[in-house]
Amino acid sequence: MGFALALAGAANAGDKAQYNLFNPTPRSMMREMTTDRPDTTEVPFTVDAGHWQTETTAFGYARSRPDADGIASDSYEFAGTNLRIGLTNDAELSLVWQPYGLLRTGGGDGAVSERSDGIGSVDVRAKINLWGNDDFQQRGSAAALLPFVTLPTDADNGIGASDVEGGLVAPIAFLLPAQFDLGINIGVLAVKNESGRGYHAEYITTSALCYDWTDKFDTYVEFVGVFGTDDPRGDEVMVGGGWTYALTDNVQLDGGINFGLTAAADRYNPFFGISVRH
Repeated sequence: MGFALALAGAANAGDKAQYNLFNPTPRSMMREMTTDRPDTTEVPFTVDAGHWQTETTAFGYARSRPDADGIASDSYEFAGTNLRIGLTNDAELSLVWQPYGLLRTGGGDGAVSERSDGIGSVDVRAKINLWGNDDFQQRGSAAALLPFVTLPTDADNGIGASDVEGGLVAPIAFLLPAQFDLGINIGVLAVKNESGRGYHAEYITTSALCYDWTDKFDTYVEFVGVFGTDDPRGDEVMVGGGWTYALTDNVQLDGGINFGLTAAADRYNPFFGISVRH
């Protein structure tokens, strides 16, 4: 997920409705590259039809707070990737997968440290832009719908989800004065109960304020809240910040760190990654 944003839209965009997965958008008519990373807030813009984009967490680390039993964890993410594929001018399909993760847990009274590793779950997502895909600079806003389903790959390794889950997120973006952009996400998630029986609804809200220092370098600050969690420690609230740097029109580097403000949120979570458009 992310809202480090290059201004979307192309001056010569024209009518692009004719383009699709098998009739790709000409490169001269493509939007500027935008990514769903590095932050949690998703952008409402899609990948141009017939093109694809990989957005990868080269490395990520998270340190949790202790749970009710005093157990804390260290988790490591390697090469988790969001593959985004442009289906039409305003719709895309994406697959999010973590090929390898490592989890270490320990602490508590007499607790023995444990280690598990393996592949993570797979998210299958769609994004449908409602407005502002090609004319964000003229409209000053953009919006989309992002439904998704999470499919488990290993229910026992603790790296990804252990059951089928899903949800719907609405990404919205606003163009602000003085080189600022604002991204907002509102969503509802269907999450498996800790007991293993039944589901409950969780609600996510995020906001990310991005500043464009140059055509290539942006920074952001972000607030994230997840409410209605099935966690005795309560809801998750985090703040974070980071940067993006465009090496070329089709390659972007990024990095950042999140800090948890509540007992249920991770203490801190640094990460860095790379995105490539094809």
